[in-house]
Amino acid sequence: MNRRRLFLGFVLAAALAAVTPATASPDGKRVALVIGNGAYKSVPALPNPPNDAGDVAAALRRLGFTVTLIANGSFDEMRRGLIALGRDAADADMAAVYFAGHGMEISGENWLIPVDAELKKDTDAANEAISLRSVMLQVSSTTSLGLVVLDACRNNPFAAKMQRSLALRAAATSGLGRIEPGGNVLVAYAARDGTTALDGDGGNSPFTTALLRNIETPGVEITFMFRNVRDDVMEATRNEQQPFVYGSLSRRAIYLAGAPSATEQGATKQANAAPSAAAAPAPVASVIDPALVGTWEIMVPNDRGMSRWTWRIMGDGTYTFHAEGRRAAPAHEGTIAAMNGHWSLHALKGLSGYADAGSYEVRDATAVITGKLGTGYWKRSLQ
Repeated sequence: MNRRRLFLGFVLAAALAAVTPATASPDGKRVALVIGNGAYKSVPALPNPPNDAGDVAAALRRLGFTVTLIANGSFDEMRRGLIALGRDAADADMAAVYFAGHGMEISGENWLIPVDAELKKDTDAANEAISLRSVMLQVSSTTSLGLVVLDACRNNPFAAKMQRSLALRAAATSGLGRIEPGGNVLVAYAARDGTTALDGDGGNSPFTTALLRNIETPGVEITFMFRNVRDDVMEATRNEQQPFVYGSLSRRAIYLAGAPSATEQGATKQANAAPSAAAAPAPVASVIDPALVGTWEIMVPNDRGMSRWTWRIMGDGTYTFHAEGRRAAPAHEGTIAAMNGHWSLHALKGLSGYADAGSYEVRDATAVITGKLGTGYWKRSLQ
């Protein structure tokens, strides 16, 4: 790969969740573990998780997954299910875990809570609950995608009655904590870290309702599918609940319900098409959305490890870029314009002559930037 082509990965973050035509084989092995915990023994029951899990299991089966469904799982049932899934995932193209029920963070560790857990003390979590870290590990050995979907951030009565250990000085927070999945693992929270999700008044929670509405839509790349879920949930909850996705994927596009046809790929109504430079209103030169001004970072995987890329955007419409690590993109600078969700870029020094454009969305400390070939998640640097 030459240096110019590598730079395209910087602008488009195609190394992280791109939407190029290459796809996972539809004939690849797909396995899933689906858990819905509602009948808790030590706290009031949740009405929707068993329904949520049953409906998601049915959808995954229609998508070609071999599904193990656990309703109201005990600690031993969940543990055995995860061990079996990990073994099946070793030679699978995709492995998925869906969990609906109670989840919580204690001292930086996230836990999924079985129905037989008592959790009288924070230190009991290691023996009575399932760590999210172990769940991510079980789906990490696939050839294409390890997916964890958690509708597990509901208001948690365990936290209120739990005794805190003086040794750990643990604090159980609202919802689940922020994570950084590695490799090919993607983790979707029903509500972003530190916030809680709604159980809902209908047969499914708002998050699972949106997931079921979108997960079987053909021709939609998985990162765009979750963006659609996010928008549906925020609309349904009047912005009270914001789903969030953690993790980074390679430039290889992944489709749960089948890749778009060649005709669909070229159609303007393609469900997961990023706004093209021609379709997007071109921003005025040197006009910068204040939300984008600052320094942004992204970790980019390659065949020799990881490289750290830093993109500094100034309020006068200029930018600088540098990277650290093997096979990193070359340092360069140029001009950038961004306003009303659309951006354009022109490199002037270090990679002169290159230009591109696309869309963007700033979510607190994360900038979701889409170019011609894909979408990347940049984090605001504290430097």
